Amino acid sequence: MAHSAIVMTEYGGPEVLKLAEVDSPSLAAAQVRVRNTRVGVNFHDIYVRSGLYKTLALPGTPGIEAVGVVAEVGEGVSRFKVGDRVCYVSAAYAIYAAERVMAADELIAVPDDLSDALVASSLLRGLTADVLLHRVAQIGQGSRILVQAAGGGMGQILSQWATQRGAMVIGTAGGDATARKADQSGCVEVIRYRGAGARDVAARVMEITHGEGVDVAYDGVGRDSFDGSLASLAFGGQLVMYGQSSGPVAPLEIARLAARSNSVSRPMVFHFVKKARERDAMAARVFEALRKKHFRMGEPLEFALADAAAAHRELEAHGALQPILLVP
Repeated sequence: MAHSAIVMTEYGGPEVLKLAEVDSPSLAAAQVRVRNTRVGVNFHDIYVRSGLYKTLALPGTPGIEAVGVVAEVGEGVSRFKVGDRVCYVSAAYAIYAAERVMAADELIAVPDDLSDALVASSLLRGLTADVLLHRVAQIGQGSRILVQAAGGGMGQILSQWATQRGAMVIGTAGGDATARKADQSGCVEVIRYRGAGARDVAARVMEITHGEGVDVAYDGVGRDSFDGSLASLAFGGQLVMYGQSSGPVAPLEIARLAARSNSVSRPMVFHFVKKARERDAMAARVFEALRKKHFRMGEPLEFALADAAAAHRELEAHGALQPILLVP
C-alpha cells in the first residue's frame, strides 16, 4: 500500500516541496494509523525546508502537527478505536502526508464540540502558549509583558490569553495589518518598530511602565528584536525566546544579564509534551480556552496537500495573520 506525501530531496525554496507516493508502513504493537484531515503549516516548517534547521534527514517529509481520524489500530491499543478523531504534534516530522503512523500514547483525543479546522489551526500554537504562559513563566493578574510581533499567529494567542489572565500586554508590530491584529488582541499599546511612526521599542516600553520595564518579554522574532526585548525587562525580568523568524540571535555575553538581574530561556514545546499525562492536561487547557474564546483563531486558509509550496509562499509573504492548513 502507498499514500500521498510531500517529499523533500534537498533544502531550498518552496519548490522543493514535491508530492509523491510513498509506502505505507505496517503497524507495530501499540501503534495507530491516522488518516490526516488537516495539517498545520508553521514557520518551523519553513526553517526545515530552507535548511536553517538541519533536523529533517533527506529525503524526508516535513510537518509537525495534524488532526485526523484513526484508520487502523495495532495490537495492544485500547485507548483509541477506528473512527476516533485525534490530533498530535511530533518533532519526528513526516506529517505533510495523507496518513501517519503514530504511537497511540502520543495522540490526543479531539473533543466532539471542536472542529478539525479549529484544532489544527490552534494545536501547536495553543500548546506553545500554554508552555510560555503557565510553565516557563507564570502570567497572571498584574503581570506586565511584552509580546514581539503581537499581530502574528503566536503573538495573537499570547496577547489574548495573557490579557484574559489579567496581564497588561504591550505589543509590537511592523506593518498596518499586524498592528490591527495586535490591537484587536488586547494590547494596551502596539509599538510600531518599522515604517512611519516607528519607535524605539525598549524606550517606549519604559515610558509606558514608568521606567520599570516588563516582567516577561516574549520574542519569536530573534535577531532583529532580541536587544530591544532584553532592554525592555524589569529588574529580575525574563526574556523568553521561542522562535527566530528574522534569523538566529548572536551569541550572548552572559554578563549582560547582570545589569538588571535578568534571565533568558529558550523553550521548545516538544520537550513539554513527552509525557502523556502532562500533554493531555496542556491540551485540555487549550481546548477549554478555545471553548471560552480566551483566544480566537481567524478563519484558516486551506490548501490541497499537493499545493504545499503555495502554502509556504503565502506564509512567507504575509506571515501568520491567519492559520494556514493543508488538506490531504
